[in-house]
Amino acid sequence: MTDLSNPIYTDENAARAHLEAIRWPDGPVCPYCGVMEESKKLGGQSMGDGWYHCSACRKKYTVRVGTVYERSHVPLHKWVLATHLLCASKKGMSAHQLHRMLGVTYKTAWFMAHRIRESMRDTTPGPLGGEGKIVEADETYFGPVAEPKPRDPRKGPYTKGGKSGPSNKRAIVSLVERGGNVRSFHVPQATAPYVSKIVNENISRESKLFTDESRLYITPGKQFAEHSTVLHSHREYARGEVHTNTIEGFFSIFKRGMRGVYQHCGEKHLHRYLAEFDFRYNGRSIDDDTRAVLSHKGAEGKRLTYRRTNRANAG
Repeated sequence: MTDLSNPIYTDENAARAHLEAIRWPDGPVCPYCGVMEESKKLGGQSMGDGWYHCSACRKKYTVRVGTVYERSHVPLHKWVLATHLLCASKKGMSAHQLHRMLGVTYKTAWFMAHRIRESMRDTTPGPLGGEGKIVEADETYFGPVAEPKPRDPRKGPYTKGGKSGPSNKRAIVSLVERGGNVRSFHVPQATAPYVSKIVNENISRESKLFTDESRLYITPGKQFAEHSTVLHSHREYARGEVHTNTIEGFFSIFKRGMRGVYQHCGEKHLHRYLAEFDFRYNGRSIDDDTRAVLSHKGAEGKRLTYRRTNRANAG
């Protein structure tokens, strides 16, 4: 269990040392030129703590430079605490809750949460699955689209059951390696071209692909070692090892978090929320502290300015 009395959550210097140890385990590295041996720690009241000078490129920097924390006036210990809270809460934590717990404005907490989600985004994903492994694929819908389009009644039922449909709802396609990682995508429409591209680019050809009876997966499914389906329309949910219960379980966690915690999400930000839920799901077998360290490591090399995020509100 995490000890929230740890100084990294309450003291700026302790939080800075914590982040430096994560980012530079072998000593400070200049974020501008990448040289390690030429950095010297600066002191003095005028500079403040945590500054380094690189003799190679003659620039000054702190552990914030080159990360999502750069040019933020929020103390580092509040960044560390906010990251831990988002990583430890299974269904997420709203910006209103962060603003109350951190003692910052709602606007600041909202922007911090988006920066932390950016640090959770996986920038170097390899293919899911492999020889003898199973990957489940499915699509779901959540929330209204930003620009609704008229529904065409001639196209008939929009879902397999025919009771309602995803018309004017945001489409999400997810892939999960059974016992492994999940990867989710917000697409303009859940159509064959979009789904085929995602499946082909993210799943190893040696994998077994399990889906429901949707026709979206018929063509891309031919490229894999096996493509098996379950007939949800006939109330078939498992046939031996063939099922999509793993991906349905992930969708359940995602929707409970979005409806119960975040409640409102602009469509332009949906991909960041998906990255957050993917990150926590993929780190489900590790403890909260280790998950937070992974998020801090992912903060390097990314920037997210307020100008890019302030045009729509989210939970």
